[in-house]
Amino acid sequence: MNTPDPDKLAKLQAALEAYEAGETSDLFDHAGEEARAPIRKRALGLLDQRARSRAELRERLVNAEFDPELVDDVLESFERNGLIDDSAFAHEWVRQRAARRGKSSRALDLELRDKGVAPHVRAEALSQLSQSDEESIALAVAEKKARGVREAPQDRAEYDKVLRRIVGALARRGFGASMSLTIGRRALDARIAELE
Repeated sequence: MNTPDPDKLAKLQAALEAYEAGETSDLFDHAGEEARAPIRKRALGLLDQRARSRAELRERLVNAEFDPELVDDVLESFERNGLIDDSAFAHEWVRQRAARRGKSSRALDLELRDKGVAPHVRAEALSQLSQSDEESIALAVAEKKARGVREAPQDRAEYDKVLRRIVGALARRGFGASMSLTIGRRALDARIAELE
């Protein structure tokens, strides 16, 4: 069994006494910890609402007029302790937004970029969506929009008008023009067949 070093014990005891007295020591920075406490509290409150990227959290804290240097210290501590993790955040963001919001990988990439997620982390997170996943998501969006059609179009002009609405819904979610048009037609034609 190792015997504790008396010099280290004495230094630790002196540091604890200094901390309790509110003084700064080599081991504890009482004033620094007090300055970081409100930043930690705000950051934890923001993380309690929803997961956030490091850059997004930093921006919110700096905008709340906290010292940027202290904010960086707190965020580094959060990263070391696993409270913020851009990779996990990006993976979950892609999974949820693709499933619940019907977003394309292009739209998700832009959202993650706006949240300050690094390009290699975004690419890794987006790799979980395959081409067939994207097509399935686009088809679900198109079918939902096509269900709004109550009667079959009477002529080509009316058909094109309805198709533009469906393609527009896909485009707003970031799907490419070619895919949007192909899948939009498929969904509209299937809906027309149901109505006839």
